[in-house]
Amino acid sequence: MTSLDATDARLLLELARTPRATGVELSQRLGLSRNTVQARLARWEADGVLASFERRIDPSSLGYLLAAYVATRVDQHRLDDVVAALSQIPEVTEVYGLTGPVDLSVKVVARDADDLYRLAGQILEIPGVERTNMSLVMRELVPLRTAPLLEKAAGATLRRV
Repeated sequence: MTSLDATDARLLLELARTPRATGVELSQRLGLSRNTVQARLARWEADGVLASFERRIDPSSLGYLLAAYVATRVDQHRLDDVVAALSQIPEVTEVYGLTGPVDLSVKVVARDADDLYRLAGQILEIPGVERTNMSLVMRELVPLRTAPLLEKAAGATLRRV
């Protein structure tokens, strides 16, 4: 895992604010050399620090107006097979392994209630899935964010700028 320093955090914050900024623009705004900016961007790409562009696409723009989390209990001997089957369902956008009484949290998107019902059945049909419990997303209250973490990591540097 790549460890990021305060300069990395400042650079990532600026990139989050202006994702289309060039290396030259970023270096000018932050007072860094162009080579430093380019080297860090290349390292982050290679190390997987930067998520894919697809994370920025809102499924609702593709007609998937509903989202739900499916708490899923799984036969532990079939966990890998269940995850593989879930990854083949286009409407499954995220799957997390959990501790506790639920094994997986599966985020799905659907076009409407009938589509959501179909997805629930499709997940239940996967061999190894023992039980599911679905919670419909009513509203996103705090979207995915990392800026507060970057601001904290930049710490003293941000206070001086």
